[in-house]
Order: sequence, then structure tokens, then C-alpha cells
Amino acid sequence: MEVLAFRHVALEHLGLIARALAERGLGYRYVDWFENPEAEADWRQAAGLIFMGGPMSANDDLGFLRRELGVIREASDAGKPVLGVCLGAQLIARAAGARVYPNPVKEIGWLPVYWTEAARRDPLLAELEKPEVVFHWHGETFDLPAGAEWLAYTEACPNQAFRLGGNVWGFQFHLEVTPEMIAQWCAAEDNQGDLRELGAPPDPHGNAARLEELSRLVFGRWAELAARQAAR
Repeated sequence: MEVLAFRHVALEHLGLIARALAERGLGYRYVDWFENPEAEADWRQAAGLIFMGGPMSANDDLGFLRRELGVIREASDAGKPVLGVCLGAQLIARAAGARVYPNPVKEIGWLPVYWTEAARRDPLLAELEKPEVVFHWHGETFDLPAGAEWLAYTEACPNQAFRLGGNVWGFQFHLEVTPEMIAQWCAAEDNQGDLRELGAPPDPHGNAARLEELSRLVFGRWAELAARQAAR
């Protein structure tokens, strides 16, 4: 059983999600339409779909993003497990008809995220009640899609996570990052403007130990859902 992971730059990969998939017996394959438009992506045969982050906007008129929006709509309607991280969450929101736009401030680094009452009943986030310090790197946000369950927020960005139906999740924050990934992002040329605004790069290790625990819980539950549906 295999999950399709749609990347938008090579640096923003599955990270800790890959470990959660492996622990549930799921493989994965990257779909890099941003550099290989001919890459095969038969989502109907996949156990689930994951849409990763990237430096571009969900509003950019890029061919590979337009294709992904179509896949998100079709796979979501078909009941496939779908997960979006950062840009991926914004793409899911846009595919569902919601607006994506600049957040009043950029959120970069280790910041607390707060859970809503609905999160306590959510299949992925249940039992998370206290605020958790997680990693962020985004300048845009989204409105909640019609019918979505609002799951999380920060002080500077109200819409941090949502669920559509029982199979689609969008997370604005990054539970998947390792310290190595954060260090690579900080060294990337595309991110130097953000770091100059920030004044100093975030500590790659920050709250990494707790983030690893959270990723195992949350992504492990998503992987279990995908594995169960694929086995039917």
C-alpha cells in the first residue's frame, strides 16, 4: 500500500510523516509535478494523498498547482484520506472554495498552537487539550471552507487546522519537521528574506523532542485511517 506525497520543492518533504507511514506498513512515493509534469499520480490506487508545503502561493497561476487542485477535489469527493501541510492546507482550502490571502504577520519559528473544542473529538487530534509549541513558517492564511470543522488557532493566525468530512485535514503548522529540515530551510536562498525580517534564524532543535511525539500520534492516526481504507 502506497501514499502519494505531492511536493512543491525538494526541501519540503515528508520528514517525520515518513516514519509514521512506515510504522503502519505504508510506503510512499513523491509526485514532483513542479519539476516533472509527466510523473505518474494515479490517486485512485493510492492509500491516501499528502500535499506538502512550499514557498509559492496557493493563488499562483502555476500549471502543477492547478492540477493538484483538481486532484484534491476529486480525491476528497471520493472519500480518500487527504492531508495538507502549510501550502498543502491552503491548497485544500482553495480547492474547497475558500479564500487564501496574506496573514497580517508572518509566523516563523516555534510558537504555541491552541486547540478548539472540536479538536478534542477529532480522529487525529483527540486528547490534545493543552497548547503545544510547534513549528511554523508561513506568510499566508485561509478562510475555513464551508462545512469544515475548525480545529486549531494561534494568537496571530485564527485558522491553523481544519477537517472536512471524515477524510480531509489541513494543518497550517509543521508537525513533520526534523531539526535537519529546519536547518536546511534556514540555509535555503528562497528563505533569506524571511530570515532577515525575523532578525535571527529559529533554533532547529527548539521543541523538537515534543514535536516528534506529536507527529507520531497525529500522523500515526492518519496513517491508520489510510491503511484501513486501503485494506477494504
